[in-house]
Amino acid sequence: MTLPSFSDVESAATQIAGVAHRTPVATSRAVNARTGAQLFFKCENLQRAGAFKFRGAYNALSRLSADERRRGVVTFSSGNHAQAIALAGQVLDLPRVIVMPSDAPAVKRIATEGYGGEVVLYDRDREDREAIGQRLSRERGLTLVPPYDHPHVIAGQGTAARELIEDVGALDFLFVPCGGGGLLSGSAIAARAMAPGCKVIGVEPAAGDDATRSFRTKQLQTVHNPKTVADGARTPSLGALTFPLVLQYASDMATVDDPTLLRTMFYLWERLKLVVEPTGALGAAAAIEGTTPIRGARVGVVLSGGNVDLSQVAAWVGQR
Repeated sequence: MTLPSFSDVESAATQIAGVAHRTPVATSRAVNARTGAQLFFKCENLQRAGAFKFRGAYNALSRLSADERRRGVVTFSSGNHAQAIALAGQVLDLPRVIVMPSDAPAVKRIATEGYGGEVVLYDRDREDREAIGQRLSRERGLTLVPPYDHPHVIAGQGTAARELIEDVGALDFLFVPCGGGGLLSGSAIAARAMAPGCKVIGVEPAAGDDATRSFRTKQLQTVHNPKTVADGARTPSLGALTFPLVLQYASDMATVDDPTLLRTMFYLWERLKLVVEPTGALGAAAAIEGTTPIRGARVGVVLSGGNVDLSQVAAWVGQR
């Protein structure tokens, strides 16, 4: 596939206009005082289906042919892309099958089913979700729409950064959570075009640092089922499309450990009144905790999702 460009992000913005939310940008004097910088939080936790994923899902599904829509789609996801495909498919009235790990947060599985998606569960430790998705695609004639390694998905995710820079102006830094790299790739493409001086920092959980190692070595690295509270970033590696895009457009990568991530997540809840899930707080954790020096800078932070599994909160309190 051809790597997406900023023209594809622009096209995606037109495609999703009026369907995806143009999410608000939040600021906090307390955060600015703490960091010595000016931070702008892009609230994708308030996006439809609770995460940025709806952007890419709707952009991809809305471009299917009439025959592809009739037959339906299949994807694999730990949660947020699952919900996004289920909801986008509901909006477009097409069948959708979602392969989810059996240990995915219950709130995400229930929401996916609530949007009308057919959920197929698998064992994360013993089965390969991509192989299951490809088998279902062959057996049922479904179009496979992966969670991040797809040009329309990447372009759709890039609209979040496009909106942020449109709303607040040029940035010195942009911190973006990274799992499979779709949001990071799309955001970095948009930032390069709209604010060429902006340094885009991808942020991963320390236990799942495959993209960081890939960025450093310039060779694709993998990780197997990392144990982290950031369930949305437990991907095995960057993709065939996102890996070269991250190398080309991202400025650096950073990692944060789980206790730091949870402290930041609860800080966002308590001080900004923003309910963000652990994965969604990755960029904020790196910015606020000083992983990258940002004093005196204008800083964008993508809060990528807000689908919190409330049954886990008591355990998380004890980990921060």
